[in-house]
Amino acid sequence: MKLLSIAIPSYNSQDYLHHAVESLLPGGDEVEILIVNDGSKDDTARIADEYERKYPGVVRAVHKENGGHGDAVMTGLQNATGLYFKVVDSDDWVDAEAYPKVLECLRGFAAPEKQIDMLVSNYIYDKAGTLHKHTMSYHHALPQHRVFGWEETRHFRKGQYMLMHSVIYRTQLLRDCGMQLPKHTFYVDELYVYIPLKNVEKMYYLDVDFYHYFIGREDQSVQEQVMIRRIDQALLVNRLLVSEVDPYAIEDKHKRKYMLNYLEIVTAVSSVLLTKSGTEENLRKKEALWQYIKEQNPRVYDTLRRRLMGRLLRLPGKGGRACIIGGYKVAQKIFGFN
Repeated sequence: MKLLSIAIPSYNSQDYLHHAVESLLPGGDEVEILIVNDGSKDDTARIADEYERKYPGVVRAVHKENGGHGDAVMTGLQNATGLYFKVVDSDDWVDAEAYPKVLECLRGFAAPEKQIDMLVSNYIYDKAGTLHKHTMSYHHALPQHRVFGWEETRHFRKGQYMLMHSVIYRTQLLRDCGMQLPKHTFYVDELYVYIPLKNVEKMYYLDVDFYHYFIGREDQSVQEQVMIRRIDQALLVNRLLVSEVDPYAIEDKHKRKYMLNYLEIVTAVSSVLLTKSGTEENLRKKEALWQYIKEQNPRVYDTLRRRLMGRLLRLPGKGGRACIIGGYKVAQKIFGFN
């Protein structure tokens, strides 16, 4: 068994796939690199096959019909042989100095009696055209140098949540948690990092800047205008976050609080984007989203509506919309997202 499987969901990634793979190769024989070619129409398949031939036993090319990012992640998980599992998007990469530290840490959790459910590390917003790269770290929220549970976690600031970039899960936990990512849908990374948390108990935080999250391509799914165009997919993910996990069914109050906060921020972003688009259709979709939450889980609905973001999102008229959009722009500058 490999120590770590790393899946690279790849669709028409010929221009940047090399960078991602080359950053992972220094992991050597302990690491399995799964290039999941998601029905690409460019040279991605050929590049994947070349890496497999050049690095047998380390790189595997997995070819499939196009099913979208989530389907590629699930295919990577199905093919993984590593004890732990990580997703690295094809336009991202890992840090050369932090990588060996992450592997050394995972080695310490390879024995059955020492295995953890999740390793957390920092990630960098590598935004094109900016000199200052914003780093998302967790040293104020998570204990260091020891395994810990949810009861030892501290306050997470708004925007400080663990994303796909910051987590490495135990592979079997991912298979056991019942996660199914929808096909042909963007933003499923939110489901990937959220659904398994209900099964996570033992964690370890390694305070290194491991993952470089590239932001800057015009067609990138996180670009604001692209998100508005794909808002129906974001809404699907938002609804699945509500329906797949009931935070109030979780006994641990610290875990429950974290998951409610995460759900709050995702729902707020969906609502802001729908408001910012300014169309009557999208304003109706915002109301429909909140109605869905109310019908699916009234207790979650009441909680989200009582909180500050929920109250702000209900401000009426053009003045209310202006306040919502203004608050979102401030958050963009503070937290560094698009």
